[in-house]
Amino acid sequence: MYNIAILGASGYTGAELVRLIAGHSSMTIKALGANSKAGQSMAEAFPHLRHMDLPQLVTIDEIDFSSIDLCFCALPHKTSQEVIAKLPKDLKIVDLSADFRLRDPAAYEKWYGNAHAALEQQAEAVYGLTEFYREQIKAARLVAGTGCNAATGQFAMRPLIAAGLIDLDDIILDLKCAVSGAGRSLKENLLHAELSEGYHPYAIGGTHRHLGEFDQEFSAIAGRPVKVQFTPHLIPANRGILATCYVKGDAQAIYRALETTYADEPFIKVIPFGEAPSTRHIRGSNFCHIGVAADRIEGRAIVTAALDNLTKGSSGQALQNANLMLGIEETEGLMMAPLFP
Repeated sequence: MYNIAILGASGYTGAELVRLIAGHSSMTIKALGANSKAGQSMAEAFPHLRHMDLPQLVTIDEIDFSSIDLCFCALPHKTSQEVIAKLPKDLKIVDLSADFRLRDPAAYEKWYGNAHAALEQQAEAVYGLTEFYREQIKAARLVAGTGCNAATGQFAMRPLIAAGLIDLDDIILDLKCAVSGAGRSLKENLLHAELSEGYHPYAIGGTHRHLGEFDQEFSAIAGRPVKVQFTPHLIPANRGILATCYVKGDAQAIYRALETTYADEPFIKVIPFGEAPSTRHIRGSNFCHIGVAADRIEGRAIVTAALDNLTKGSSGQALQNANLMLGIEETEGLMMAPLFP
């Protein structure tokens, strides 16, 4: 059994990690860090987990890391850099924040508004999009989890950019995002009366921070700068992201490329041509469903992708990466079926 610590355990992604590890045959949770709720039980923070025998929530400073094999960091950006820089240098870490996703510290400062505070750790960080960085993740000490929006768009677009099947100067990503992606902190615009019975775009015009990941990853694949149009929309749902991607290219060739790329991937399912995925069909799971349809305008195609932002978009991806880092079967603890209805 591997001993696991979770920092930021009182947030949504922390609770999701606890839920997933509960069904894991090779991991046991030894420490739960949550400075704001230190002294509480996990059952007090999350009553749906009261059936589990879990350690008390404590401050990060109270955790003895000498007996910990791997630590999940589910802390806010900037805080993660400060905390991880002080952790033991031989401790395996999966970070769920944005703090180590962007390889260029100047890009991090541009998108997140503060100078990078852990350059030594950034130099060893591996980008955590499992299906495309699997071998690097296996050998990594520090893995940087992707943004949930960034993961959804990349699953749909990476194979097409790599195969040269689409016009790189005409990519439009329209994402519908559930409210849990904004975290557990109280915010006026996320109150039920403010959010329900409607949805709205935000970060319009290219200001969303996950664009830094799209720029970094798509440009690296193409070998030249690639900038996409990306607009997220907040929807009155607890979980899920649905990406609708508009591209110039042959729809059948696009479909074949996605089928070939993901044929052996346990969590990425390319559904029959012409069908569209739904967030209700992946809810609470580590699966991502991708669909392709031809547009009525010749030479254009629509690629759609759905995943659960808390699972495949964050905590499930983190556990998938941790399995690889510890030499465990990649799918362990993650093959639960989606929740429906």
